[in-house]
Amino acid sequence: MAGSTAIELKNITKRFGSIVANKGVNLKVYEGEILSILGENGSGKTTLMNMIAGIYFPDEGHIYVRGQEAVIRSPRDAFDLGIGMIHQHFKLVDVFSAAENIVLGLDEKGRYDIRKVAQRVREISERYGFDIDPNKKIHEMSVSEKQTVEIVKVLYRGADILILDEPTAVLTPQETKKLFDVLRRMRDDGKSIIIITHKLHEVLSLSDRVAVLRRGEYVGEIETTKADEAMLTEMMVGKKISLNIKRSEPVNPVDRLVVKNINCVNWEGIKLLDNISFTARSGEILGIAGIAGSGQRELLEAIAGLQHLDEGEILYHNPKTGNTDDLRDKTPMQIRDLGVRLSFVPEDRLGMGLVASMGMVDNMLLKSYSEGKGLFVDRKPAREMAERLIGELGIVTPGVDTPVRMMSGGNVQKVLLGREIESSPQVLITAYPVRGLDINSSYLIYDLLNQQKKKGVAVVYIGEDLDVLLELSDRIMVLCHGKITGIVDAKKLTKEQLGLMMTGTEAGELGLDKSIASEKKEEQA
Repeated sequence: MAGSTAIELKNITKRFGSIVANKGVNLKVYEGEILSILGENGSGKTTLMNMIAGIYFPDEGHIYVRGQEAVIRSPRDAFDLGIGMIHQHFKLVDVFSAAENIVLGLDEKGRYDIRKVAQRVREISERYGFDIDPNKKIHEMSVSEKQTVEIVKVLYRGADILILDEPTAVLTPQETKKLFDVLRRMRDDGKSIIIITHKLHEVLSLSDRVAVLRRGEYVGEIETTKADEAMLTEMMVGKKISLNIKRSEPVNPVDRLVVKNINCVNWEGIKLLDNISFTARSGEILGIAGIAGSGQRELLEAIAGLQHLDEGEILYHNPKTGNTDDLRDKTPMQIRDLGVRLSFVPEDRLGMGLVASMGMVDNMLLKSYSEGKGLFVDRKPAREMAERLIGELGIVTPGVDTPVRMMSGGNVQKVLLGREIESSPQVLITAYPVRGLDINSSYLIYDLLNQQKKKGVAVVYIGEDLDVLLELSDRIMVLCHGKITGIVDAKKLTKEQLGLMMTGTEAGELGLDKSIASEKKEEQA
């Protein structure tokens, strides 16, 4: 059972210019509990947690830690109060070991005794069930190992109130289960744990309570034993929404993109793509799963003409001309003109495909500028497109001419995807289109992709949420270290099997249907 109050927020308000990120928020976090913070994009979840962690300072209101009013002006102040935040993007030095990262920045006189540090790290690991080698370099670690280092780092510094921002975003189901087991042990040890997440099934399985924010205001809380996904969604959005992805059967699928035996080697001689072969078909969604860094990005860039290939073919069967083109011979612009569109949502959303200083209209017109039409361009169609996307996708922006850098990350994603869909592609390759999006916006995107599928578009979907991949995709191709471990019927695949394939287990070893998994072998023949 939860104990006394660890943190109490009273009437917390935070403004950024004219934007009110948090308004009069009251919230309690108890000792020995896991509290999930839910809300749509822009609801103020991260801003609120950043005030507890000392990254922002509230404009109004008070923060109490263990019953005493606290002034938290920096992360160091937060650490002194026993508060540590584990961010989605890790703050680690790659060339240092785990132990060196853990003590980096601590005020200790003289040189660190790394052996003593390593011993203390092992004690913490043993206590909570972490699996960590203190002497291992960060650049040699998996994503889950790096996350473990971040958690141990705050525990080493004495934190008993931990804030985790989207902790399972890039973890496999097996890694997620392991993390949850650790968090439960920490809770049972009296730690207070706050989690920011969009994954409702994880919220329900892990947390004791859920607090919900809407448009910067606290709207209520509920014990997870009394809640379900539909109830939480209604609290977040303010109305009932459907949480079903309606997967229709492909109608007369035709091979649209055939990838044969492509290989890609980096400057160090390491294979990034190892003999990759698959087919994307019209009226079908091909899901691609893999742990971060398994070759997804290189594959996308190879298809889009942005990545040099050492071997192989990428054949595009053009339904308009009836011709078959090898995309390896084409420039990125020629590939786009053929009807193969790439919508990639990286961590730096504005670095891929959008100009930050331009508004939506000008970003819609980028192609016209590239063709040398300069200023003598009819802006009316682009303006109409921008306004239509704002209405259909719920894009929040002061206007179509407002620079896109002023938008939230989620709204930038909608602009990226919406622009590619509006171009009526024959092949739509979309990567991480719902990364960081709230559940309402995410389901809007899933519906958009299904609409493209029904129009006969060959959709290739790269995602991080395995539940969605299984529900949305017709077939799933799994990558591990640049190799395909299987191409499997999504309806016949479990999440656990998918997780194992992501870590290197071949589809055949799991007893999965080899008729689809062997597609790559047939194509190589």
